Amino acid sequence: MYIDIVPNRSSPPAVLLRESYRDGDKVKKRTLANLSALPPEAVEAVRATLRGQTLVPVDEAFQILRARPHGHVAAVLGTMRKLGIAELLANRSCRERDLALAMIAARVLEPCSKLATARSLGSDTLSSSLGEAVGVEEADADELYRALDWLGRGQRRIERKLAKRHLDDGELVLWDVTAISFESRTCALAAYGRSKRGTSERQLLFGLLMTGEGVPVSVEVFAGNTGDPATVSVVVERIRDTFGLKRVVVVGDRGMLTEMRIEEDLRPHALDWITSLRAPTIRKLWRDGPLQLSLFDDQDLAEITSPDFPGERLVACKNPLLAEDRARTRQELLAHTESKLQVVADATQRETRPLRGKDQIGVRVGRVLALSKVAKHFRYQIREDAFTFERDEVSIGEEAALDGIYVLRTSLSAERMGSEDVVRAYKSLSRVERAFRVCKDFALEVEPIRHRREDRVRAHVFLCMLAYYVRLHMEQALAPILFTDHDPEGAQAAKPSIVAPAVRSPAALRKARRKRTDDGLPVHSFRSLMKDLATLTKNTVRMGDTAVVFTQYAQPTVLQERAFQLLDVSYRA
Repeated sequence: MYIDIVPNRSSPPAVLLRESYRDGDKVKKRTLANLSALPPEAVEAVRATLRGQTLVPVDEAFQILRARPHGHVAAVLGTMRKLGIAELLANRSCRERDLALAMIAARVLEPCSKLATARSLGSDTLSSSLGEAVGVEEADADELYRALDWLGRGQRRIERKLAKRHLDDGELVLWDVTAISFESRTCALAAYGRSKRGTSERQLLFGLLMTGEGVPVSVEVFAGNTGDPATVSVVVERIRDTFGLKRVVVVGDRGMLTEMRIEEDLRPHALDWITSLRAPTIRKLWRDGPLQLSLFDDQDLAEITSPDFPGERLVACKNPLLAEDRARTRQELLAHTESKLQVVADATQRETRPLRGKDQIGVRVGRVLALSKVAKHFRYQIREDAFTFERDEVSIGEEAALDGIYVLRTSLSAERMGSEDVVRAYKSLSRVERAFRVCKDFALEVEPIRHRREDRVRAHVFLCMLAYYVRLHMEQALAPILFTDHDPEGAQAAKPSIVAPAVRSPAALRKARRKRTDDGLPVHSFRSLMKDLATLTKNTVRMGDTAVVFTQYAQPTVLQERAFQLLDVSYRA
């Protein structure tokens, strides 16, 4: 065998490993391998071996100088390239854009502070290949903060691009807000407000504007004492002025799209809406006659009309499982409140230091009822030396009669959207709730907020929205090997009706039960899959004691190959 160098016109010459053999009286040669991709030093090493020279021992032939976790980085960056995130941030490459891309990817991979992110990008730490892949290995925390400021200044421009990509006139837009705790005494956004836990604490609100499919296109941050309905005017301004859309369908819950917001913000701008009615309004429809319980004898959905809502459609629904849940919850709350009230009643009758005085007793009772959600279902009497109470069975019965019933309100005509589609559109608000859960828990960690300047707080929340945008598309592509339901059509077919609670498809149930896909691969959560992909390392290898250094990737497992196939990206990119 020998090495033959063959000229290749204007291209580099081909380096071929060949052998000679005799065919009758003729000496011929054949090519065994093409060595053109090898560096010159490697070619000379092969040539020396063919001459019979002894090289270094096999176990000393190569040295792995460094092995960096890489597969998860390649998956995220490859997805970002497919989604055109770089072009979304800026049309031209610049240092700030590269740093912003690195921060978005880092937020998907392992959310942490800007200082920790800067250290993870460095070349002298046990970091992943992210810093090297984006070209920001030498970035420090100050640079990341400047890049965050740059990203915040471009938020409206970027959101316009997202809206142009995902929104058109006549489409659904979902809007909701959530509170996150923010212990700051210097930022104007941190204000005392009533949290979901029923306590008053410093917080801020952030709202997501999404497409009907759950793709985020805009985010806004509000002071913590802002009421949910007060945010609707911002949505209208964003839709009409920023995005230039004239007619869309705004979907919001009953606490968001109140009667006042509809009359002052939506109707004057010719925007349609889908929302639900509050319990007192539903009770009035029942008492006045339009809402008859007999409507649900043979069906779980019916359209009704009421003079209180001229020119609008009301879609009444009844969910038996929701009715059971509400009845059980009410009984638990009643029993819990009764036990607390009984403590107060017993305190007025004890022999030592009994509770006395209407004012003192009233304070104790008020404290109990303030934390209760069933205060309306109790009748009580406070005297100077006693306190008595009892359940209001009439009030409880009236509420129980409407258990599981909710009524949707929409300005859309039946020609534009049928009753089932109205219900489906309203239920799509669960996608916003899911986005809030992902952003607020360990997945993206929008909180705790480590910034104090108002502009940086807004930029930080916007950064988390962009990270969710990337993660959402990754989860959709990777659904076959995640616990996520990858067969939405099967899930829809498994539901007895549109009003019924969401169910998982048979394929998803089978996957969850076996903890393996149909082709035998282990099923993962998104986070555990990223950890698995991280074991696909990018290795810096040196040949013996020479100066020849090259990059070698670890051999991907079957699961890792499947993940990159689903994402349609390469781990070598």
